[in-house]
Amino acid sequence: MTQPRTVLVVGGGAAGNAVTILLRRAGIAVDLIEAREDWNATAGSGITLQGNALRVLRELGVWDQVQASGFGFGSVGITAPDGTVLHVQDDLRTGGDDLPATVGMQRPRLQRILIEAVRASGASVRLGTTAGTLDQDADGVSVRFSDGTEGRYDLVVAADGLGSATRAAIGITDKPEPTGMAIWRIAAPRPTGVTRTDLAYGGPAYIAGYCPTSETTLYAYVVEANRDRAGIPPESYAREMRRLTRHYGGFWPEITEHITDPALVNYTWFDRMLVEGSWHRGRVVLVGDAAHCCPPTLAQGAAMSLEDAWVLSQMLAGADVWDDVLFQAYHDRRIGRVRPVVEASVQIGQWQLDGVRDADVPGLMGRTMTLLRELP
Repeated sequence: MTQPRTVLVVGGGAAGNAVTILLRRAGIAVDLIEAREDWNATAGSGITLQGNALRVLRELGVWDQVQASGFGFGSVGITAPDGTVLHVQDDLRTGGDDLPATVGMQRPRLQRILIEAVRASGASVRLGTTAGTLDQDADGVSVRFSDGTEGRYDLVVAADGLGSATRAAIGITDKPEPTGMAIWRIAAPRPTGVTRTDLAYGGPAYIAGYCPTSETTLYAYVVEANRDRAGIPPESYAREMRRLTRHYGGFWPEITEHITDPALVNYTWFDRMLVEGSWHRGRVVLVGDAAHCCPPTLAQGAAMSLEDAWVLSQMLAGADVWDDVLFQAYHDRRIGRVRPVVEASVQIGQWQLDGVRDADVPGLMGRTMTLLRELP
């Protein structure tokens, strides 16, 4: 009996979890390692999932849970800082007409759904574990883990995120670069009238927005110029976010009432990165944020990661030979889709930084999202 191929997946975020589930479905043996002991099951506030992300989640077999846990909607509002609605635009159904245009949900809930699916897939999971050394030859990769154990694999999938140690270990020198913006985020109760994402451009922040994440919750965010984190003590996070949000009208006064616990506020810089060259070295290949990242101005970060996982797993499952030709074909198939998303996400932020008042933000969003209606 032929031994199944073996894959090590490094990182248990959206990309790593997705590729694990899909490879197991194809009968490939998978070990998943994740540095965090808690598998990142509680981190984050909310996440906006557009149709092309939902399409992959349906392929993973978790769409029913996502639909039940999140809040679906089909439009985005542009408001003035005082809350006046200036424009409402229907969202494109980038996942097809049988899926909502957008679902907002609590990010920890999505992670728990994916964790349950990984567990059910039969993959071997080791938490609190990293890959120490990777020794490659023509047939595979020998890995020494942080706990002193060793393993041998036909392929290593690097899904260890923005600061990927695996990316650096295989000699890919690209690193994320700050765009000049930073975002404050919090999960809060959902005001009854919030039934879609609304975005205000201008006011004391560059962007102020919110997204419903369930019948009772939303996540809210404000974007400003990035500042030295050392000058913002964590105990001041709620105060700093309120300083910005209290100047906005509409639903913002009700949201601001709940920005009280600094431990629930997240502060993150916007970064951008796109590995233009090959996304592999030998039998180690990058997926998700390890290969590319963009500001959340188009809400496509998780979607691009999920699409990577779907495309790579399809190609691996359908190939008799895993080699440079296959891995380069994966890169070539993805780069033309990821690049316009990264560039548009960065451009929208740059217009805000530069104070361009006549920027066609809805137009750029629409043109980019139109590209994503096609299968990845």
